[in-house]
Amino acid sequence: MKIAPKPNPTAFRRYSSLAQDKSLSHRSVIFSFLTSGECEIQDFLRAEDTNSTLQIAKVLGASVREEGQKLLLTPPSQIVSKAQILCNNAGTAMRLYAGLLASREGGVYEFVGDESLSKRPMDRIKTPLERLGAKLSSSYAPFTLYPNKLRGIHFHSPVASAQVKGAFILASLFAQTPSSFSEPELSRDHSERFLSSLGAEILIQNKMLHIAPLKKPLSPYSFVIPNDPSSVIFFVIACLIGKNLQAEFENVLLNPTRIEAFEVLKKMGANLSYEIRSERIEPVGIVRVASSSLVGVKVEKNIAWLIDEIPALSIAFACARGVSEARGAKELKVKESNRINSIVSNLKALGIEACELEDGLRVQGGEFRSAKLKSFGDHRIAMSFALVGMKKEIELEGSECIEISFPRFFEFLSEYVEVVNGS
Repeated sequence: MKIAPKPNPTAFRRYSSLAQDKSLSHRSVIFSFLTSGECEIQDFLRAEDTNSTLQIAKVLGASVREEGQKLLLTPPSQIVSKAQILCNNAGTAMRLYAGLLASREGGVYEFVGDESLSKRPMDRIKTPLERLGAKLSSSYAPFTLYPNKLRGIHFHSPVASAQVKGAFILASLFAQTPSSFSEPELSRDHSERFLSSLGAEILIQNKMLHIAPLKKPLSPYSFVIPNDPSSVIFFVIACLIGKNLQAEFENVLLNPTRIEAFEVLKKMGANLSYEIRSERIEPVGIVRVASSSLVGVKVEKNIAWLIDEIPALSIAFACARGVSEARGAKELKVKESNRINSIVSNLKALGIEACELEDGLRVQGGEFRSAKLKSFGDHRIAMSFALVGMKKEIELEGSECIEISFPRFFEFLSEYVEVVNGS
């Protein structure tokens, strides 16, 4: 795919619907298994990852009906005891469903992922789930989960991970005694927010989660999925590095643990603001942005809140005046690709001075040159480097992986660039 600057890009664009939040789409399906009746989900993200989560729900016995933009999910009276859990590329599905199923005594569940997911570490859920009482056959997919009667424990996760935390919470809700969970820094908090709003007893004290076993099923819910800040970020950066561009994004998830990348851009000099318009379960509001001159920044705090956005931020780093660094980001090495290596490799191909650090990367801002870039089979790498087309014509290999999380990406990006020959 070739992507090139557009002579006259749309100067002002308002987005009411862009890409629904992936994290909340996953959880809105999985958490329905904890309820006593039909749950209604509106604006569920239709992407490969989230469709995998929905298909697994059906395999486990959930009833799924569609009415326009609504999904109606009813949990089974009893989850099936044996199943193959086909997660494809969805790490959230693999880890959270393992937590959900860990207490289903007598069950046997084979978890399978694609080539990329099979390389991602599952010891980070294997250790806490086994300490709770379940058993996993391997630290990598494919693995078999052997559920068991669970006992409450305290677990300190060595990595700050919303997926690990979500898996632990789901298992602990079915333990015989209370559990607690801590991590090096607060990771994204969707699971505890969502479940607490439904009546689960999950308390936060001194940065530690305390989880009480469920006494009864949670109440069914109706939930509208807002726009995903991890998708909005691409178009925010497109506006920032373009000329005389402005955009507004409505119905954006503004959870404090999800907008750290916006805060980084503001520190870089971005003309960017947002305001909360509603706060039911999650804060949702509007984001405004305009083209800006950016300066380098050092990023080393709240890394768990922006780990998925660092590939996109690397494009802003490359367009900024001066040097930028992201530190404390070793987690990037075990994503869909080794994202530190992927970012630096592509930036060097573009003529940008960049280097890998043990726990992150350093980028010297400069001018792009035309180049042939690789996606490395990683949807966030592909979308991030497609933004270079705002400045220079590039060729991007493997752009089809974007279907994993944002199928309409190029439809929206074509407001700003020319897709010379598309996928």
